[in-house]
Amino acid sequence: MKDSIFLLVKIGIRTTHTSIHDAIAELQTKTRLSVSGTPNVEVLEVKIIPLNTKN
Repeated sequence: MKDSIFLLVKIGIRTTHTSIHDAIAELQTKTRLSVSGTPNVEVLEVKIIPLNTKN
């Protein structure tokens, strides 16, 4: 069976950015995310879905 699932990730941060929106934008564009499979689940694609924030 092939399907898509969504996993929510909580990330605690400390930043020198004055705006949390800048920190979020930086993480969304510069983070490499890895999700490994299991013997019963093959991971086909991992993608960070951008959160649209306002400055």
